[in-house]
Amino acid sequence: MPVQVVMGAAMMCTFGAAPSSLVVLPVNRTMCAKVPAANIMDHIPMVNIMPFAMCMSPSNPMVAAATAAALGVLTPMPCIPATAAPWAPGAATVMIAKMPALDNVSMCNCTWGGVISITYPGQTQTMIP
Repeated sequence: MPVQVVMGAAMMCTFGAAPSSLVVLPVNRTMCAKVPAANIMDHIPMVNIMPFAMCMSPSNPMVAAATAAALGVLTPMPCIPATAAPWAPGAATVMIAKMPALDNVSMCNCTWGGVISITYPGQTQTMIP
């Protein structure tokens, strides 16, 4: 059974060099394990999703430019997440602020081709049906 994701959850991007933490602002006023609970709309870059250190995606224009300057040798550049769409699929049976709750099996796509997944939901007690 999926687990509710909360503030401080650990995430990883397939093109990122290091894990990052999810930031959930207390605007939804829903707490889980004494910290703010996330919903699928918590996908805003640099607000909810922090950088994953370095980006290695050849689709990222900064990486492509640095790789071209290095004569074709893949050159990672600082990560700036570009998540335009919400997390999917979310938990359709549990709503937080009229949006599906974010569970640990949901994923978020980056414009540069990376797939962001939850590696640790931030708490382990509250399950979502």
